[in-house]
Order: sequence, then structure tokens, then C-alpha cells
Amino acid sequence: MSGTTLDSTAAGPVAVVHIIRGEVDEGAHIDHGRTAAAFTAPALDLDRLVWPRTEPGPAFHVPTAEIVDLLVETGEALKADRDGLLAEALDRMVRVSPLPAEVLERAYAALWRSFQRPGLYAQIDHELGGAEVLDGWREVRLPGNRIAATRAFPPRLVHIIAGNAPGVAAMSVVRGALTKGVNLLKLPSNDLFTATAILRTMAAVAPGHPVVRSFSAVYWRGGDAAVESVLFRPQFFDKLVAWGGEATIRGALRYVGPGFELVSFDPKTSISLIGREAFESPRTLAEAADAGAADATFFNQQACVASRFQFVEGSLDEVDRYAALLCERLGVAREFSSAAGPRVPTALREEIDVLRSLAPEYRVWGGYDGRGLVIRSPEPVDFHPDGKIVNVVPVGDLSEAVTHAGVVTQTVGVYPDTRKAHLRDAIACAGVQRVVSLGLAGGMPPGLSHDGFYPLQRLMRWVNDE
Repeated sequence: MSGTTLDSTAAGPVAVVHIIRGEVDEGAHIDHGRTAAAFTAPALDLDRLVWPRTEPGPAFHVPTAEIVDLLVETGEALKADRDGLLAEALDRMVRVSPLPAEVLERAYAALWRSFQRPGLYAQIDHELGGAEVLDGWREVRLPGNRIAATRAFPPRLVHIIAGNAPGVAAMSVVRGALTKGVNLLKLPSNDLFTATAILRTMAAVAPGHPVVRSFSAVYWRGGDAAVESVLFRPQFFDKLVAWGGEATIRGALRYVGPGFELVSFDPKTSISLIGREAFESPRTLAEAADAGAADATFFNQQACVASRFQFVEGSLDEVDRYAALLCERLGVAREFSSAAGPRVPTALREEIDVLRSLAPEYRVWGGYDGRGLVIRSPEPVDFHPDGKIVNVVPVGDLSEAVTHAGVVTQTVGVYPDTRKAHLRDAIACAGVQRVVSLGLAGGMPPGLSHDGFYPLQRLMRWVNDE
């Protein structure tokens, strides 16, 4: 299977691979998408995408240590890519993705990091309390000298994955494998290739392995009731693991009910808080601006962790100095961002042109070429900064900025580190799930909570023996 490739030409639609229970679907392809982003994919056989509850999933009884070994081997195979599966996926991804080729190349080169042994065990140990609760029943002592047992039982999961960063596919495969459950991955229209490349690599490492047979990955149009009304049922799956925008989450909610739970990675935005310590010296200012730019440009600002609003504690002159330097640093290529992103859309340019005319109350640095643009305004702008655009807002004290955080704020980056301890309780009270040192918003360390909960813990079916 590792050598299976599907023909596609630059002039014709891109061919999308489907994986059914660990094997490439060799069925006839049908057309999807519009002319500019046309692709083909095998026609769906919905019966093949569900696992009957009358029998356990293939990996239900596989020891956790064996699953970790397989994931580690898969990571090494992704790193080497001897069969060219990632290279094939990258070639197709470049043709349809909004991300620049150089960013995709570096993101694909980093996929193997999600499969490293320390990170896998960090998730198992910190989120579940150890592998024994995956491999069997953990004894629990209760009040009144009662003894019970509990187990994190393998679930049946549908994953609606996001396509704004290739790492989401890797994260979904890892979590699905560690649960020992059965997994159906819905491929997103903006990343039709990463998940299947990973699964094909895993299958090449261990053909027919129970974990390999536990995965299917296919495409259907999001919201297609002919597919979702059939699949999204408790007789087939326990949980719907949904990433994406508001429309995706609201669409998923239609099917949630007794026995079919939603685990939602909601759409989020992120902000930064820069203390007056940034202006102590040219070095600290440069340090803060570079860290702020790193957080703002993660996947060219397409990721939820990317900062869009930055609140700076200082005088107007100081804030303008920060904004000017930040704009300069936005145009620097980093591991997961390019020097130039997409050009600013016409509608957004028109709004920004109006703000330029309102100087000195508003001030704008940068142009519309995608290398970065900074808007300084007395209050946050009422549009969504996107494509390497940052809104800088002066504040007298960082505590004022906390009022602009809320339940839709995922990550708050703080400079300097010493200010975090004073601010984090108020930030958490506002509804934020994550506080980081400025510059470290990109990439979440394995084993910590994600969007306010421990994913592995939520994905499992917890069963008690009382």
C-alpha cells in the first residue's frame, strides 16, 4: 500500500486519497469543488465507515506500550519519508492551500515531532494519570471502605478536523490512536492530504496492525445531511470531535443527543499584553516586538493561537515605537510563517484607508503587500485583523486590557514573564484558557489542557465497576 499513488496533473483536478479501515480506497472517483479548486475523491460507501457495536474495535485490547511504539516508528517514517507519501501530499497541498509553499514545507517537515515518545507519554500520564487505566481497570478506594474500579474505555469517534495547520491532522491521529478507539476522520476542504499521508505512512510501518485498521479518513461536503444524518448516530459513534468555525460547530450541534456527545475545539482568537518593561532599553523593546511578531504570524495568522490584538502599556510615543518595530518584524520569515503573506483584501484595505485619514488618533504602519501591517487605535478595531495585520491598543495598565479578553479568547501572551502571575487569575476569570510567555503562543506542549479541558480525558468513555 505504501507505493500506491493516484495520478493527477497540474491542469486537471487534484486526486484525493481515501483511507477505509487502514487501506487505500481504490473505488471510482467523483468530482468535487469548483473549477478553481476542483478535486476528485472516491465515492462514499457509508456502510464501510462504521464499526458495529456487536464487536470490539481492532485496537481495543492492544497494550498502550505497543501503540506508543507504533506511533514513534510512524514519526520516524514521516521524518524520513522514504516512500514519498508526504512529498506527494505536499505537492498536492501546495496547489490548493492558502498557505505559501515554504510554510507548508516546514510544517510537513515538523509533523514527526507529534509522534515523539516523551510527548506521547506526557499526554497519557498528565491527562489520564497513567497507562494502566487504558490497559485495564484501575482500583479506586471510596469513602466507607468501599473499593471500585474504573477504566478509560476505547471510544468510537468521528473527527471533523480543521485544515488551517497540518499539525491538526497529526494531533488527531495521535489522540485517536492513544484512545485505542475506532476513528473516522472527515478531511477538511483546505487540507485534503495530510491526514491520509500520515495514515498511509503508519500502514507502511505496520501493515494490517489493529491501530491502522482502526482509522478511516474520507471527504464529504461539510453539512451534507445525506452523509451526516446517517453517520452521526449513537449506534455508530460515541463522540463527535469537531474543530472549526462557528458554522461547523453549530452544524455539529444538530446531531448531539443522548449517547452522542460533542467534543468541541471552538473557533478562538488570541491577544497579547505588553508591559511597560518593554521600554526599559532598546534590547527589551526589540525582544518584545520580535516575540509579539512571532505570536502574530503563526501560520500567517491563520491559527487560533495567532495574536491579532496587542495591548501595550505606555505613553503614545512609546506605543508607536513598539508598533513601528512590530511592523518591521512581521515581515520576517519564521518556521511557520513566511516573510510575505496574502495581500490584504480590497474590502479590508478600504477600511484601513479610512483609519489612515484619522491620524493622529489612529496610525497605520505597513502596506497591503502581505508583509505585515499594524494599526494603532484608541480602542480595538471593529473588524477581524487577518493575514498578518495586528491592532495595537495603548493602555495605562495591563489590567485594563483584561476587559477585552473573553470566552472566545484562547491564548494571551504576556511580556515580561514576571507580569503573568499578577494577571493570570483575572485572565482566567474572563474566560481565557491559556496564558503564555509572549513569543510562545505557537504550538501547545503535549500533556497540558487544550481549550480548557484535557482532550484524552474527554475522548475516552469512562466506565465504573462498583
